[in-house]
Amino acid sequence: MAEYKVRLPLKRPPTHPGALMREILEEHVKVPIAEAARRMKVSRQSLYAVLNGASAVTADMAVRFAKLTGGTPELFVQMQANYDLWHAQARLKVTLARIKPAA
Repeated sequence: MAEYKVRLPLKRPPTHPGALMREILEEHVKVPIAEAARRMKVSRQSLYAVLNGASAVTADMAVRFAKLTGGTPELFVQMQANYDLWHAQARLKVTLARIKPAA
């Protein structure tokens, strides 16, 4: 089996997990977003916000989505953590450069 090296940190922002969730809904399980929201017992607005990248994927949303689609919630939570960390590091780049490590 071939090994592929991953260079970190990424030069581009990580993909918001909502983009993957939208792809899964539209292309794989083929469930309309309004129907998915109804089945997940969440508002359409909150699901749309996640799928459009305007809101973060919470653990609650990840568990519900995974139950609906048969996936694992850990994937979406980890994607969100990577997304948040990348954006925080980019936003705080100047501030972080000024912080002297304690050790």
